[in-house]
Amino acid sequence: MAELGRSDVDGNDMIENLIAARKSLKLSLEKSKALGFSLEKAGPRLDEINQRLPSLEAAVRPIRADKEALIAAGGHINRAIGPAAAVLKVFDAVHGLEKSLSDPRNNLPGYLSVLKRLEEALRFLGDNCGLAIQWLDDILEYLEDNVMADERHLLNLKKSLNGLRESQSDDERARLDGGLLNAALDKLEGEFRRLLTEHSVPLPMSSSPDLGEQAVIAPSLLPVSVIHKLQAILGRLRTNNRLEKCISIYVEVRSSNVRASLQALDLDYLEISIAEFNDVQSIEGYIAQWGKHLEFAVKHLFEAEYKLCNDVFERIGLDVCMGCFSKIAAQTGILAFLQFGKTVTESKKDPIKLLKLLDIFASLNRLRLDFNRLFGGAACIEIQNLTRDLIKRVIDGAAEIFWELLVQVELQRQIPPPPDGNVPILVLLIHRSWKHEKFQEGILVSEVLNIVKAIDLNLETWTKAYEDSILSNLFAMNNHYHLYKHLKGTKVGDLLGDSWFREHEQYKDYYLAIFLRDSWGKLPGHLSREGLILFSGGRATARDLVKKRLKNFNEAFDEMYKRQSSWVVPDRDLRDKISQQIVQAVVPVYRSYMQSYGPLVELDGSSSKYAKYSVQTLEQMLSSLFLPKPGRYASFKGRQLSAKFNNGVADLRRTTSAVV
Repeated sequence: MAELGRSDVDGNDMIENLIAARKSLKLSLEKSKALGFSLEKAGPRLDEINQRLPSLEAAVRPIRADKEALIAAGGHINRAIGPAAAVLKVFDAVHGLEKSLSDPRNNLPGYLSVLKRLEEALRFLGDNCGLAIQWLDDILEYLEDNVMADERHLLNLKKSLNGLRESQSDDERARLDGGLLNAALDKLEGEFRRLLTEHSVPLPMSSSPDLGEQAVIAPSLLPVSVIHKLQAILGRLRTNNRLEKCISIYVEVRSSNVRASLQALDLDYLEISIAEFNDVQSIEGYIAQWGKHLEFAVKHLFEAEYKLCNDVFERIGLDVCMGCFSKIAAQTGILAFLQFGKTVTESKKDPIKLLKLLDIFASLNRLRLDFNRLFGGAACIEIQNLTRDLIKRVIDGAAEIFWELLVQVELQRQIPPPPDGNVPILVLLIHRSWKHEKFQEGILVSEVLNIVKAIDLNLETWTKAYEDSILSNLFAMNNHYHLYKHLKGTKVGDLLGDSWFREHEQYKDYYLAIFLRDSWGKLPGHLSREGLILFSGGRATARDLVKKRLKNFNEAFDEMYKRQSSWVVPDRDLRDKISQQIVQAVVPVYRSYMQSYGPLVELDGSSSKYAKYSVQTLEQMLSSLFLPKPGRYASFKGRQLSAKFNNGVADLRRTTSAVV
């Protein structure tokens, strides 16, 4: 029993051991399964760790680098960081200036001050960016040589440095500020234009036709404060290579202003071509205007522009001043003035053209000093050349016509005399010493005397050509007096002598007396008092006789007045003298006659047929005779011209007189 009991105990122990072993085996299987799952999950993580090992190795490489290399790297880095940090600081400061560069109009001095700081900052950036790049390039090379950094990082750093290095070119350097400087300079140019435009006012034109006598304008057309602002702006823009743009703006604005000033003068005639007129006589009015307009433009407009250019650009230099002024003058009309003169010289030759050429010469000679001062610089070479060419053309043209004048005067002898008894036009003298040669005075004197003799012969021929003897006497009186008055006291007069003048004065008086005797002097004879003794019973007879004589007087007066109303006495003094003598010859006799016998016809129903004119009306009609008619080409008054050119063109003088 005891053994049986032990057997049972041993059997139980074995079962328990088997159960325990089964549990242990089951647990081991579960752990193995869990480990398998864990190993499956660890695979991707091991791959990730494998990929990160190179970068980790690079990161710890400096720790593995040589100690001396690590110490040297610190010095390189410090030297590179210093300039780079300074550049970044200034770069930040540049963008901080943007708010202060809003509008120069509000505070120009402040704007210019900020702009100057911006320029200085950009110069610092331009000068020091290269240094900072060089230091950074050195540390990059050091790290690369000592294998102290990842190659990918070094490659990125190289790309960045190459970009910075490219920015050091002239074109790229201008963009260091992101375009802030250019924008600020554009605003400054706009302010320069605004100041000029707002203070450029066209010169008010005088209503006086004599422009040459206008009061001299102020030395400067702009306020001093505005000029100072323009100068300050020019200084900054010049520093930034924008001077040419400023000059362009200045020329544009001031040229527009000068053109506006000249617009009131109506200068369209300056563009006339030879094809648009037949001869000089048809444009002589334009030539007279040309001289006045040119003098006004030079002495008032161009003079003022010259002074203003000097005021505004005085700190820039004389070449810039003259360059601006020459452009303004060329763009506003001086070339057109000279071209008009050239057009006149190219017209066909006739004696009147000689007068007009001398007028042109006189105008240019009066302005000689002004031309030399205003247009004497190298910048005005085109104006100088055109002026010299015009003077040469005028002188050569005048000389050519003068030497052909005798032939023309002789040919004109075949032309009928003026139908109104007026004085035709004739040039008598040019006294000259021009070009660079000595003039043979004896030849000139002989030629002048021959011309005068030909004129005298023309007058004699024309005087005899009139069918109307009274008109012939008027013509002779007009021309003898014209020659006497306009040659006396001239160079020609000195050549002709006193006897010549006495002869023409006597001829004038003679023909005047004959004219009065044969025309108006006959009228009083119609108002005879013979047979008009009033007595009782003879009143009707006397009335009839008065009517008859008044009728004859009126008919003779009307016929003579109608006939002579188209005749002309161009000289005012002579015309007044003739009118006065006619009035004295007719009016007192008529007044006395009407006072004595007027009452005989005034009570008659037909009195208006006989008492046709009042004394006052008669006097007014007689005083209105011989006036020059509008549009007629009357005589030229003699004028003396003294002109000197300092380069050998010396003393051009003239006296002009009548006869075509």
